[in-house]
Amino acid sequence: MAGFRSLARQVRDPGCDLALRRYSLRKCLEKFAPYGHRATWDHLCSRAGFGPEDRSPEPARLVAALEELEEARSVWQAYETEFTERRRKEKHDGLRRPGSVDDWHRMTWGGFGVAWCDDPRVHPRAPLAEVLRRLIAALERAPGSCCPVCAGEHLVWRYGLDHDPSSGPVCADCGILVPRPVLTDRALAFARRERLLMSA
Repeated sequence: MAGFRSLARQVRDPGCDLALRRYSLRKCLEKFAPYGHRATWDHLCSRAGFGPEDRSPEPARLVAALEELEEARSVWQAYETEFTERRRKEKHDGLRRPGSVDDWHRMTWGGFGVAWCDDPRVHPRAPLAEVLRRLIAALERAPGSCCPVCAGEHLVWRYGLDHDPSSGPVCADCGILVPRPVLTDRALAFARRERLLMSA
């Protein structure tokens, strides 16, 4: 099975058939898809200027989409390296019980669904790398009351998400499943209450 880098080489290779280059970009999302496969694909297509169903996009647009994905992947890999080093030091110092951020992080190892968007057409508009930087910054500071990606204050608790966890606070503005550790208990309670008001 091809890795991310070999797939990226195929996307860039002008000697490859255009269909293979597009297919290789889609396969990259099996390795790294911050919003989930379908939402990340929709995001990359809209930012690079071709349709999700376009079978023959311009090669330069495919490469632009790949470059955005690669930059975001580098941001996430740097975070995961720091996370691993921190946990190693904590274990060495006798802190064996992981915190809530660590629990969340285990479910998103490798970068799949770190900013999950259950609706593939609703996702942040900012570049992927910027979205991940904002999310990482939120994970490294005290919990807040709004979406760490778009600063939206309208969070709604949703159930039946195609993700693990399958329920949680979703930002009504940018569509991400907001990681619980970045929100205060009060913000989580408001999101749950918002769910109850919507279903009443």
